Amino acid sequence: MHRRWLTFPFKHRQTYRLGVALLLLTLQSCQSKKYTFASSAVVPAAEGTIKVEPEDNGNYEIELQVTNLAEPSRLQPARKLYIVWAQTEKEGNRNIGQLKMSTGFLSSTLKSSLHSLSPFKPVGFLISAEDNLSVAQPRGPIVLQTATEP
Repeated sequence: MHRRWLTFPFKHRQTYRLGVALLLLTLQSCQSKKYTFASSAVVPAAEGTIKVEPEDNGNYEIELQVTNLAEPSRLQPARKLYIVWAQTEKEGNRNIGQLKMSTGFLSSTLKSSLHSLSPFKPVGFLISAEDNLSVAQPRGPIVLQTATEP
């Protein structure tokens, strides 16, 4: 009689399980963080977001989407490529990959995306225009940057 609260009728058991599943999904989504790039004087039409999700193994999954970012060859002075940098508290700026440019099939909108993994916890991001992929630190102009965490 004292354990009545543990014996749910079948209908309530499904509701309980659904509630637990929704709670777990909510907690999991709370771990991810979304960043937005600030407006840029270098490429004013460009907009972008980054989603960072910590993984169980200590790495961070990074998904970046940018639209309306001009081809690097159209900048003044012209550059060859864009590099995405993760800003970290302890490791400084870390090169996480080259940003590839593309246009949509039925649209002329320039779209860019990057999927990357990093062992370093990012606190912000920036995109620099460079002539060489192997630079250790940003040397070219910073075309987009997020605000760093306080």
